[in-house]
Amino acid sequence: LTWTAAVAARFIMLRDARDKQEEVVSYLPLSHIAAQMCDIWAAMTLGVQVYFAQPDALKGSLVETLREVRPTAFLGVPRVWEKMEEKMKSVGMKASAFRRKVAAWAKGVGLQTNLKKMDGCSEEPVNFRLARQLVYRKVRKAIGLDRCTKCYTGAAPITRETLEFFLSLNIPVLELYGMSESSGPHTISLPHAFKLGSCGKELSGCHTLIHKPDKDGIGEICFSGRHVFMGYLNMEDKTKEAIDQDGWLHSGDLGKHDKDGFLFITGRIKELIITAGGENIPPVPIEDAVKNAVPIISNAMLVGDKAKFLSMLLTLKCVVDAETGEPGDDLTPEALEFCQRLGSKATKVSEIISSKDKAIYTAIQKGISAVNEGAVSNAQKVQKWVLLEKDFSLFGGELGPTMKLKRPVVAQKYRDQIAQFYTDTETPS
Repeated sequence: LTWTAAVAARFIMLRDARDKQEEVVSYLPLSHIAAQMCDIWAAMTLGVQVYFAQPDALKGSLVETLREVRPTAFLGVPRVWEKMEEKMKSVGMKASAFRRKVAAWAKGVGLQTNLKKMDGCSEEPVNFRLARQLVYRKVRKAIGLDRCTKCYTGAAPITRETLEFFLSLNIPVLELYGMSESSGPHTISLPHAFKLGSCGKELSGCHTLIHKPDKDGIGEICFSGRHVFMGYLNMEDKTKEAIDQDGWLHSGDLGKHDKDGFLFITGRIKELIITAGGENIPPVPIEDAVKNAVPIISNAMLVGDKAKFLSMLLTLKCVVDAETGEPGDDLTPEALEFCQRLGSKATKVSEIISSKDKAIYTAIQKGISAVNEGAVSNAQKVQKWVLLEKDFSLFGGELGPTMKLKRPVVAQKYRDQIAQFYTDTETPS
């Protein structure tokens, strides 16, 4: 643990307190390896000042703490970045036409310039410097990241759309990857060495093996190094499953290296949906594509293991109770704006579902059809879907402490709806 903390801290160039003290916000449960590594081990190694967020941080108060603390480094799980994105978009919608035009211009300049920087161009055009003064600095200050030089994400997959949204505002959100069994980080992206969708490169002293790669170079990601754990306590069989005879830790994740040595995660072996026809389908890219195509969708879960076709459970963006974290019935401002644009008068999730709101259902089907057009085979097309009355949440048990989807829990909770997909003959339209 201490070795990993020291190596990871040096790798991302965190400063020693004797030089200049770093400041971070702790908001994840300290039983989670991400929180342990950032808020305990790395903090002790370098003398980092740690501020503890309110217990309801993930229910909405985190941004207030960020504004108060103004951390110099921040690790946000994907759901935190997504919620920030949603909030910023809803605030943007209420701005004047002129302000919206300026913001759109700045975001276009920001994305273009930062994508060029990612490819090695160091030049900063005049319009980028102007946009920084007019927009980027104000945005960073509004979310408490004006002093933050290292914005990271990990613990679950994040969509390319969210990464591009922040990149367009000159906030590069860098991905890292690892697991509890590797004391946390294994690969990390750096401000001067990152690619969108990649988890970066191995920490010094850590090694990656792509086990049994297919024709596209995709195989199981295996780790070796001092960061790999000794085994599971009193569980010899499980330990032998995880660590092979050569000492490689098998992650259960699928991925590949590109020509420059950057690691890309393509799916998880246990999450793979194997259809009745025997095709292996990673669910996350399809779920992300649907969420991107239909902005009113909050969560999507693909189902269809051992079935003849794929189906999907969908939830809508709704207002969450700040006290309990329970998803409510009222639609978010962003969802309301989406409904109004389509001519729907709905303001609640229940109204849309009970009336099978034609405008909304048509828009969802249109988005799914567009995603299906890009599918590499018929087996990867979503044939049926259903809207659920409640969004997924920590409160409901469908999301874990890092807001990662608990697929078995959702599958059990909505087993009747899933069964209905494969007994009905009618496809939603």
